[in-house]
Amino acid sequence: MTKTILITGANRGLGLELTREFAGYGWQVLACCRNPQSTDELNELASRAGGNIRRFALEVTDADQIQRLAETLRDEKIDILLNNAGVSGPQQQDFGPIDSETWLKTFHVNTIAPMQMASAFVEQVARSRRKIIATMGSLLGSLTDNSSGGMYAYRSSKAAVHMVTKNLSIDLHSRGITAVALHPGWVRTRMGGAEAPTTARESATDLFQVLTTLTLKDTGKLWAHNGQILPW
Repeated sequence: MTKTILITGANRGLGLELTREFAGYGWQVLACCRNPQSTDELNELASRAGGNIRRFALEVTDADQIQRLAETLRDEKIDILLNNAGVSGPQQQDFGPIDSETWLKTFHVNTIAPMQMASAFVEQVARSRRKIIATMGSLLGSLTDNSSGGMYAYRSSKAAVHMVTKNLSIDLHSRGITAVALHPGWVRTRMGGAEAPTTARESATDLFQVLTTLTLKDTGKLWAHNGQILPW
C-alpha cells in the first residue's frame, strides 16, 4: 500500500532531507516549495527517486494557492501532512523595537499557514491509514522551558503554533487524526546556523522514526526528534 507524505518547505535544509528520507523508504512525497523549478537539489533528488517525489509550487502564506493545491490533490490519501516551512523572524528580536511587519510575516508562515494547511487538507488526511498532521514547533516556543528570554518574534510564533496543534488534537480526535508538534533540535541549516550541533540529515533520520511510529494516543504533544516528549 502506497504511503504518502506532503512536506512544505521541501526545497532546502531540513525539508529537503525529510524528502530524501521518506522517498528513500519508498514513500510518495508531495514536495512543496515556492519555486520548485528553480531548486536544483530538490530537482536532482526527484530525478533519482524513481517517481516517488512529486513537486508542487506552494507559497504557504497564499491561502488561495493552498486551496488550489488541495483541489489538485483532492483524490490523494495523505498519511502525513508535515508543516515544515518556517522562518526565523526579524534580525532584531531582543527586548526593544522590533520590525512589526516582519514579526507578522513570521506569524503568518510559522503559525497561520499550518492551520490553513490543516483545514485545506483534512479530508485527504482523514482518508489515509495513518492520519497524521505534524507541524514544526520548537522548544524555544515552550513557556515552561523558557529561562533565557529574547527571540520575541520566533518564540511567540512557535508558542502560538503549539496552541494550534493542541486545538487540532482536540477538534480532530473524533476523526482519528493525530496532531503533533515537532522539535527538530538545533539543526545546522541556513536558519539554524553553522554552529548548530545537529545536521539536517541526522534530524531527518530521527524525525522519520518519530513520525512513522505515532498513534492517536500520542496526539496533542510536542515531540523532540529523539523521541522525547517536551514540555509546552
